[in-house]
Amino acid sequence: MSDDMRAGAEHSRPIPGRGMIERILTVGGFTLVSRLTGFFRDILMAAVLGAGPIADAFLVAFRLPNHFRAIFAEGAFNAAFVPAYARIREQGGAEAARKFADRIFTLLFASQLIFLALALIFTPEVIRLLAPGFEKDPGRFTLAVELTRITFPYLLLMTLVTLYGGILNALNRFAAAAAAPILLNLTMMTTLALAALFPTAGHAAAWGVLIAGCLELALVAGDTAWSDVIAKFRRPRWDADVKRFFVALGPAVIGSAGVQLALFADTIIASFLPAGALSALYYADRLNQLPIGVIGIAVGTVLLPEMSRRIAAGDDAGARHAQSRAIELALLLSIPCVAAFLIVPDLIMRALFVRGAFTAADAAAAGATLAAYAIGLLPFVLIRSVIATFLARGDTATPLKAALIAAAVNIAFKLVLTGPLAQVGLALATTIGAWINFGLVIFFASRRGLIGFDARLLRSTLKLAAAGIALAAALWLAKGPVLRAFATWPTFGSPAALAALAAIGALVYGAALMALFGSEIRTRWTKQETEVGDQ
Repeated sequence: MSDDMRAGAEHSRPIPGRGMIERILTVGGFTLVSRLTGFFRDILMAAVLGAGPIADAFLVAFRLPNHFRAIFAEGAFNAAFVPAYARIREQGGAEAARKFADRIFTLLFASQLIFLALALIFTPEVIRLLAPGFEKDPGRFTLAVELTRITFPYLLLMTLVTLYGGILNALNRFAAAAAAPILLNLTMMTTLALAALFPTAGHAAAWGVLIAGCLELALVAGDTAWSDVIAKFRRPRWDADVKRFFVALGPAVIGSAGVQLALFADTIIASFLPAGALSALYYADRLNQLPIGVIGIAVGTVLLPEMSRRIAAGDDAGARHAQSRAIELALLLSIPCVAAFLIVPDLIMRALFVRGAFTAADAAAAGATLAAYAIGLLPFVLIRSVIATFLARGDTATPLKAALIAAAVNIAFKLVLTGPLAQVGLALATTIGAWINFGLVIFFASRRGLIGFDARLLRSTLKLAAAGIALAAALWLAKGPVLRAFATWPTFGSPAALAALAAIGALVYGAALMALFGSEIRTRWTKQETEVGDQ
């Protein structure tokens, strides 16, 4: 990199508040592409793997590294690292931030390498612990062990991706980290298309996961190298910044572990249910994760460094304004998803997945599970925006309290509801836990005066709720006639019906927004209206 380019990188520090909505749309746009390619991947998985023993074995192998990634990488690490890196760069300059990132990188790499070695050695014991029901089926158990040993190195790769992505996010460079998951979908589709070359389709999918991890790391590492902020090996030093990071990381890890413990409980309990329950949970969760990723995580990803910089600069009012506008935008985009998932979940599943080995009965089971998830979609989407007020101040302990209480409630309800409701009970328990977590975070933040919803947000929430009710009513009234209209289409009837209902819903929701917000809708979420803290 030339001296001019280095200077440009050093002096390209983001202007607080500038274009936050545009950055959210950038992250959300790449995430949307990721989720859409993920749906194509899942459609191919459903057709090739179906919802039987091979699919269940692969999904366990796929879930395990992702559970641990959520504990040690994306959830906990970002919560502690991004505010720390942003604060150090804001107050101490680029070189201090570089040294901090290098030391964390070295410690992270070493710890994850040791963890990976232990996981590969004790894989059978891990499967026995987390999917005990598989022991009744030796074939599923053996295959799950074999596939997990292929997929587990993905955790190490994703941990490094998360670190590099955190550095980029703190510099308002969101594109590479947001685009990286697209590579997972494209790679898995490629290996699934070549499944005949592998021992089983599960092996094809597992190797696709590992190859994708290598490609994702290459992408984000390349962007950090181009920006001259790539973290490298450096002798660790237990300085004040590293100590403060680990003080924040500890509660964040425990909190993420509590959330993942509830998801582990899904895997453990579902392994005792009939074959296909895990698959129904997986496909329903994939749909539920679309708005969570495209809206909730995208908003939270941009909001956290925005609030961190503002609070570090003493601009608490600007930080609160940013949070209110982010929540407003998240509600605008997520309410239609809630309505659709509650009113037509079975149609969504049939339109997307019924082909090949995935049957209409499988779609019905997944659709009922999706409806249960949808009841908790709003807290799922909004939680990242709400806890940002704590994380931006380096407080990971308070969200920990809320997460652990919610996880305990979640697991208790799983034990109660799974018997009568099977995997739908698992999803419903997750929804109850989400509302508990969200409510507790709001309570803790309000008690400490760290959150205050302005009058504009309160008015918008009421209007958006009314628009959502109008949309749900329209879908409910139109569902029967639309399904009858396309009932004679043997192959494309469900996709056509879903497309028609989507068009009707878009018209109704758009008309409701125009009626409720009037001409204000034209400027409310434009760049001029959303320059955070500049009003």
